[in-house]
Amino acid sequence: MTTPAGSGTPGTTRTPGPGGADRGAGHRPAPWVRTRLRSAPLAAALMAALAFGTVFLAAAFPRAVDRGTDDALREFLRDRGPSWTSMLATSNHRAGEADLDKVAQKLTSYPRETFRIAESGPVYGTRGNKPRTMWNPGFATLGEAKPVLDLLHLHGITDHATVVEGRWPTSPEPGKGAAKPVEVALSKDGADTIRIHVGDVIDGGPAPSGGRFQAEVVGLYTANDPGDRYWYSLPCPERACVEGFKELFWHTAGVVSPGASDLIAPWGSGATDFWRLPIDTAALRADQLDRTGEEISAYVAGPTATRLSVVTGREDLRIGSELPQLFQQAIARHDAAAPLAAIGPAGLAGVAAVVLCLAAGLTGDRRAGELRLLQARGGSRGGVLRRLLGEGAVTVLPAGVLATALALWLLPTPRWSGSVLAALAVLLLALLGFPTRAASLWAAPRPPGSGGRRRLVGELVVLAVTVAAVLEVRRRGVVPPGEGLDPMLVAAPLLLALTGGLVLARLQPVLVGALARVAGRGTGVVGFLGLARAARGTGGRPRPSVLPLLALMLAVTTAGFGATVLDAVDRDRAHAARSAVGGDAVVGTPAGVVLPPGFLAAAAALPGVRTATGVWWENEAFLLGADSGLTQISVLVVDPVAYAELSRTVGRGAFDPAVLTGDDGGTDTPVPALFSTELAKKITGGNYRLRMPNGWELLAKSAGTVDGTPALEETTRRFVVLPSGPATARFPELGKANLWFATGDIDERQLKVLVRELDPMKIGGVDPVAANGAAPSAAGTPAAATATPAAPAPAPAGSAPAARAAGDTDPEAVPFGYAVRTSAARAAELATDPLQHSAGRLFWAAVIGAAGFALLAVLLTLLRAAPERVAVLARLRTMGLRPRQGLALIVAETLPQTLAAAVGGGVVALAAVALLGPAIDLSALVGAPVPAGLKPAVLPVLLQVLGLAALVTAGVLVEALISGRRQISTELRAGEQR
Repeated sequence: MTTPAGSGTPGTTRTPGPGGADRGAGHRPAPWVRTRLRSAPLAAALMAALAFGTVFLAAAFPRAVDRGTDDALREFLRDRGPSWTSMLATSNHRAGEADLDKVAQKLTSYPRETFRIAESGPVYGTRGNKPRTMWNPGFATLGEAKPVLDLLHLHGITDHATVVEGRWPTSPEPGKGAAKPVEVALSKDGADTIRIHVGDVIDGGPAPSGGRFQAEVVGLYTANDPGDRYWYSLPCPERACVEGFKELFWHTAGVVSPGASDLIAPWGSGATDFWRLPIDTAALRADQLDRTGEEISAYVAGPTATRLSVVTGREDLRIGSELPQLFQQAIARHDAAAPLAAIGPAGLAGVAAVVLCLAAGLTGDRRAGELRLLQARGGSRGGVLRRLLGEGAVTVLPAGVLATALALWLLPTPRWSGSVLAALAVLLLALLGFPTRAASLWAAPRPPGSGGRRRLVGELVVLAVTVAAVLEVRRRGVVPPGEGLDPMLVAAPLLLALTGGLVLARLQPVLVGALARVAGRGTGVVGFLGLARAARGTGGRPRPSVLPLLALMLAVTTAGFGATVLDAVDRDRAHAARSAVGGDAVVGTPAGVVLPPGFLAAAAALPGVRTATGVWWENEAFLLGADSGLTQISVLVVDPVAYAELSRTVGRGAFDPAVLTGDDGGTDTPVPALFSTELAKKITGGNYRLRMPNGWELLAKSAGTVDGTPALEETTRRFVVLPSGPATARFPELGKANLWFATGDIDERQLKVLVRELDPMKIGGVDPVAANGAAPSAAGTPAAATATPAAPAPAPAGSAPAARAAGDTDPEAVPFGYAVRTSAARAAELATDPLQHSAGRLFWAAVIGAAGFALLAVLLTLLRAAPERVAVLARLRTMGLRPRQGLALIVAETLPQTLAAAVGGGVVALAAVALLGPAIDLSALVGAPVPAGLKPAVLPVLLQVLGLAALVTAGVLVEALISGRRQISTELRAGEQR
């Protein structure tokens, strides 16, 4: 065998040829790298492609993580609304529009490092401290309470609103402002709702100096965009809002001219200048939240606040913001979700590393003869390695640089160091893998059996590290908030997969060999030959390669573990939604209103309803006779059987309905009752009196305790559950439900339609829908207090979301004050969290990548054994083996390792969940607090096992069909070459 033409022997001098002449005389040897690339262009191209793919993924995943984290942060802040993502500066009112503009300019131009003001600019002006009642008799009311009016000066309102009737207010003549009514402009929607017209003089009540406060309406305007952040956190200048608790009333604001801002203080019992500085959330970066929070905190209370009060000339300047608290919440959410989101990419990195090592081994086997010849002819280790590194520099290095640049271009983000470092690590592995394998040929020969001892020592080290990691994770439990990424929780599943792969590599040859012996007793030869080849290695090795097995194990374990996590997130989210709603559906009424007759029967007849029950609830009852004397509690009057079934389904406050059966006698007979655990701590036994707000008193005795109840989400609430039979026998009104709960697959739209069919005049004596075109916002209304805690948290009164709700003409909108919710809708709301979506997308992308690399590992193994397999198949073809049997032989050879790795990976995934589950908290991914812990689930793991096994089997079949027949034909034509 000779070296490639013109290549020379690395590390040696040229020797004379057969004729004694110097072979190198008269010509220059061809460059090594060029010669090698020309001799095997396909192998070089494939290695470059492999390096390109792995480096691209290594550079892209950190960028994708950064982008997902930033997007999740911005969505989290955007959902809170401009009121929460702004800084609000306030100061006592000073005369003059110019001073307001000056302060706004000083606030916006102050140097900042980690955030900037939104392009929309600041919103500022002057507002009264209190609204004033409008005593005009013709104005619309909600019950007995009169509407109220705020006066407001807004800078730039003419750019955000358009006059549709009348004109904008003008400044009063000097010295005559107090003698005439102040000119105001109202929103068209607000004026129509309260029935105010242009030219009306609003009566604000008596003034302290005599006379009455008056405001003349000179114009009506409409907001150009009611959803514009300009209108947020203002006292309803764009429409009329509903406020109040026991008594509801309309609230709106009138806009005055800049010259009339001094008249706001008398009307509003004082006035305040304000500047709302909206922060540009799109410019915030998740990796700088700590610095950004500190910088904004300095505006609230710190050196920046002090300097701004001096710069603006307003010593009483006060700045407030909720952003530092929101940043802390965002950081805690990210830290809680980071380990779970990192498991998928970590598994992908492990599988990719195995594939690179496998590719280096395949290249080493293919070029083993050449390397041994170079060694035999005196080639030095350093000289050969330099030339092999030169080969890699020509193929691998350009592909890696191009892949890194492509990842940086396709996934723009301000941070690049993590991507470049990850790409560099993978590039070095791809570049040094084959030279490292080649260097082992120059190592000193080892005595027989030493390799097995070294392998055993290495496996024991891996086992010890795995055991230590699992024990540490279990000992420590859930990482406290703020600790950041937990590397142990990320590494433990991969270490378990590595250990499982090493154990399986020990067991597989024994088990497959036993199966081969069993198959050998039969008449067929295909099964026996395939299993026999699967039980031993290729190229004279005594056992199969461990690397393909590790790749499959890592891929299946990572996919199974992550799929279990996501499946648990879905289940916990559904449970959290049901717990928040109090069932699968709930309907709540306004304060003092009961569900109309016929509603319970009609609702129970809706499609999908399995169980349904009505509940009477009072939140302002008192318990007499407890240790503290008089204790405020909540009282629920329920049907024991139906409510017990509801409690069991929801999983909160389950009880035996038999304990609530009692005598339906007179008022002196105590009614059996269930006491909450918190309330039970204050009682010592005996009978107790329950006093309702209207003066009713009911004698009750404890029949048991429960730690919660479906109607009340908080487990620390003090409540009493009474059976409807005995309770309504004493006071029939207690049987008129004001809450309705149901379980089943209930359509929220149908439930809202049913509620909307109620007579709106039963709701507080007024129909806001008819008066305003739609149901006003329930902000600040009894619905938020009397409905079950499942009712959505109301938007702040006067906010833009409330205004949009008030202007909504959706025919499914429920009458004012009612709350209609379903667990399906609540679960859908929880599932919209961008942090969950980012973690899910990242995980599934990693699973797909790991599956692809696992398939590539199996194909590389087939390619590694192809020459020997082709020779065997060619010999068998001459003995009558049919092509279909040859295909079956390939499958029988490959399938045992694939199935063993898939099943083993599934078992390891279940074991990882069982061992590491107690240290996992899914609250950040669920979107609601849930108990810590993760339990094994067979179905999600089984789906990953079957999916990967099917993918690898299909890949093997395709490879055999495409290349097997051609290789066998070539072998038959060439003859026996080995």
